[in-house]
Amino acid sequence: MKLVAATRGSPLALIQVDIIKELLVEKTPGVEVETHIITTSGDRFRDRPISAINEKGVFTKAVDEAVLSGEASFAVHSMKDLPMETPKGLVVAAVPERAPPRDALVSVKYKGVADLPNGAVIGSASPRRKAQILFKRGDLDVQLIRGNVDTRLQKMKDGGYDAIILAESGLIRMDKGDVISELLTLEDFTPSACQGALAVVAKADNEEAIEVLGKITDKDAWAATLAERAFMTTVGGGCKTPVGVIVKVNEGLELLSSVLAPDGSVRFQYTRKGSTGDSVGFGHEAALDMLSQGGASLIERWKQ
Repeated sequence: MKLVAATRGSPLALIQVDIIKELLVEKTPGVEVETHIITTSGDRFRDRPISAINEKGVFTKAVDEAVLSGEASFAVHSMKDLPMETPKGLVVAAVPERAPPRDALVSVKYKGVADLPNGAVIGSASPRRKAQILFKRGDLDVQLIRGNVDTRLQKMKDGGYDAIILAESGLIRMDKGDVISELLTLEDFTPSACQGALAVVAKADNEEAIEVLGKITDKDAWAATLAERAFMTTVGGGCKTPVGVIVKVNEGLELLSSVLAPDGSVRFQYTRKGSTGDSVGFGHEAALDMLSQGGASLIERWKQ
């Protein structure tokens, strides 16, 4: 059986496709997977924040269109890049085992956030991370940085930034874990929904591909990401409403969410536990409760 995988062409995206290929070959001997590289709007407009690009799914839309048109059998995405509403005609067919979801501080000069001097320049393309670092250290200067992992690392090494913040999962997948200066806590740097998870997307009517892809799903990753996406769908957020949320599976579901003011001056945190029986319902109810307890007023600041 031959399948075609659509993906962005960044080094990390290609590594993620290779991960899916290896899992598919392991679970379905005889399957062949060809890679089809797509350029997305997020790749084209590297001079502006993601939140400023007026398009949903800046890293996923063009890739998904290749699946819908039949050019590809499935697409591989970093799940945190997926729009909260799956495009019509597509389904998330598989979620393999999740990589560590934490954020990481990377610096050639400093060991961690506490070691950064007053006014140190921190590179990040994420409004969520900017608010979180300013809550911890309001004296720091957070500046926009775009580009793939290697590009960002080089910009820091060239002296443009004292430190940058990246996802631990991407660094591990690229075999660059040794550059991490400090792993940031989930409490202080609650990640974006589904950080560290991969999503394999297929056409809803491609039953053969869905059956094969489903074999590589990890049940804990599936439950956690379903809950996180339901939470964010109910909140009505995405990259323009930077709410952090992480769900752990440990004899049930354990949710942690963090909402901050844009300038990092205020933080509201929310926790909830529930059963694994209805991940979507759990995420939905948690979001409603979080909003009613105080999260809504902070989220409104982002919309203003």
